[in-house]
Amino acid sequence: MVNEASGSAAERRQRPRGDAAHAAALGVANLNPFGDLHTLQHLSARFARGLRHVFEPILRRATRSWAEPLSVMRFADYVAERPKALTAWLPMAIRPAGGAVTGHALLVLDGRFTLELLDLYFGGLGEAPAPLPSEFSPAAEALVERLGRTIAEPLAAAWEPVARLELTAGRTEINAAMLHDFDGEDAVIVTRFGIAAASDKPVFVDLVYPVAALKPIGPSLNTRVIGRTADPEPKWRNGLTRAAMGVRFPVRSVLAEPTMSLGALMELKEGDVIPVSFGQFVPIMVGTHRLGTGVVGTQNGRAAICIHHLEQLDLEDEQP
Repeated sequence: MVNEASGSAAERRQRPRGDAAHAAALGVANLNPFGDLHTLQHLSARFARGLRHVFEPILRRATRSWAEPLSVMRFADYVAERPKALTAWLPMAIRPAGGAVTGHALLVLDGRFTLELLDLYFGGLGEAPAPLPSEFSPAAEALVERLGRTIAEPLAAAWEPVARLELTAGRTEINAAMLHDFDGEDAVIVTRFGIAAASDKPVFVDLVYPVAALKPIGPSLNTRVIGRTADPEPKWRNGLTRAAMGVRFPVRSVLAEPTMSLGALMELKEGDVIPVSFGQFVPIMVGTHRLGTGVVGTQNGRAAICIHHLEQLDLEDEQP
């Protein structure tokens, strides 16, 4: 998947799903108690913007990532919909801040994509074995769990406008039947994310939330979130840049710093001369930081310093 050309393939799931909101029907349980799930779709879009930073270091290429429309279904239906091939199922414990674990989300990765990532991780070209093995190696399982730990931080940040959650990756499974916290009749919310490098065919990563695990924060999910985009508004950013560039700093040069004993200082009187000496280059200072060195001279009848060398000044490393 990593190296296949996309051609004219649409960047969408193979089978369209229905709306997240389900109309009530006689004798049919309501799988979705959270309404239209607009808030969760918004949070998924926030998370998708940061997801590419998780995969770019492994893919070693610039990538695009986006959130697909989410859907609500029974867990058994979700498992039946997936291809009958090697799949990585990674439970991630959901713990509201200061509370107990309310359930487990699932990070779901296609086996081929997982093995391609593993090959890239160890310096290969992103090739999966053909045919696919029936199970993952310990290295592949460790990579999936590492991805889960890496994803946990941006995922928690995406959820922050609604709830403070801690997500902890568990152990990788290759069989959905081995997931003890998931029953086939459980209602789940499926959020799907597309990832594509350059013109390659996109791959999809799923995050599956059990409805029961989200019920403690249900009231928050029914409240629409109005958030800013991740990137600063260009006009505001440009104005801030112009303002920062206009800040004025005192620039000074120290020609000499002679030392004298206290006794000699006490004996000084008007007309005395303090001898000074300095080399060809004098330091140029901005505040307490050395900007570089220069040569003392004149320009247009005024004393001036010609810059000879500039130091590399890393402002991020300076402490206030």
